Amino acid sequence: MAVKKQINTAETEARIDTLDLPQAGWSAPSRADALLRLRAMGMPGRRDEYWKFTRPDALVQATAPAADIFDNDEAPLMDGQPCLRVVFVDGVFDADASDDLALEGIEISRLADTTADIHWAQSLHGTLEAAGQTPVARPLAALATAFATDGLLIRVTGQPSKPVNVIYNRANDSADVMLHHVVKLEQGAALTLLESGPAAARLNTVMEVDVADKAAFHHVRTQGRDHQRLAATHVFGRLGAESTFKSFTLTANGKMTRNECVLELTGDDAVAHVAGACVGDGDFHHDDTVFVTHDAVNCESRQVFKKVLRNGATGVFQGKILVKAGAQKTDGYQISQSLLLDGDSQFLAKPELEIYADDVACSHGSTSGAIDEEALFYLRSRGVPEDAATNLLTLAFLAEAVQEIENEDLRADIETRMSGWLERHRS
Repeated sequence: MAVKKQINTAETEARIDTLDLPQAGWSAPSRADALLRLRAMGMPGRRDEYWKFTRPDALVQATAPAADIFDNDEAPLMDGQPCLRVVFVDGVFDADASDDLALEGIEISRLADTTADIHWAQSLHGTLEAAGQTPVARPLAALATAFATDGLLIRVTGQPSKPVNVIYNRANDSADVMLHHVVKLEQGAALTLLESGPAAARLNTVMEVDVADKAAFHHVRTQGRDHQRLAATHVFGRLGAESTFKSFTLTANGKMTRNECVLELTGDDAVAHVAGACVGDGDFHHDDTVFVTHDAVNCESRQVFKKVLRNGATGVFQGKILVKAGAQKTDGYQISQSLLLDGDSQFLAKPELEIYADDVACSHGSTSGAIDEEALFYLRSRGVPEDAATNLLTLAFLAEAVQEIENEDLRADIETRMSGWLERHRS
């Protein structure tokens, strides 16, 4: 993947002209730096190698296409379970719908509230995003760093008694939202962060996660069932020694979704797992793009992505494991697979390994196929109706990705949502 070098474009300026750059408070310098990066890179285009499978036009144009408000009957993750609820409506924090943000072992504030000159997040805001701009440019992430006006600043010093549950709701059919979250886990801390909901007609988010030595970060999100929404998300993570980073995303529907995850394992014995399952119909286009860098000894990374596509849906996976010189004893695993339920859908994959150490165990694989007719026949011969048998086999296909979720209750929640999608969308 080559570094993109591009002069400023009229498209970039048109996008910037629609936005106001916050110029006060501690984040002003990092916002200004991000704006410089954005202007140097320009907006992504179809000719960029990194966007060859996904057309970015709708994410780039100055005005977001409207998306009808979806009559969403889907409950937030862990609904009814002990969680600290944080609600955003059209990208703005909703204090009335949220819980008191005070909780032992964790400090939560808002990007929108921090106009002071000094804040703990100052040293992190935009830092991991900037580092993640090489070797591949990610201008939409720079755009969010510069212009996002709200988001959460989470500093974890202990092990909070319950997860933080971020719930995104939509109220405006043309909401064009940018959010920037910063998460810092101190040594030995642990956090489970949940995200659910559609957030906006067009969403662009950045989450920067700094995981110190022996800390653990668990992240599970669902992206809502809106049929017309557009989303570009970016997670940038840095892992210290003996730390853990685990993230899982479920996507059902959505006209266009691009989820990027960029991780750097900088401490020995770190573990990073990134997984995703998506199910889509029709003009559904879903792109998972992951870049994991091993820069320490005896680290482990796993990338597990499964996609179920039908009625002309498109799935994309771009994944890379980079093992730097000296990162001996690296254990890297990457798998991307699609299940095509008809002949009209397609899956495009670009798995990559780049290794500069000689004592490593790295593997990758990518497959695309149809439902197993022999297994389907076996189930039907034992009285299982065809639709139910197809659903069973589909859920079994997705299981490897879902198993990456450690929490059993969360895993069961995700499985229930996937079953519901299959039932609703049976043709």
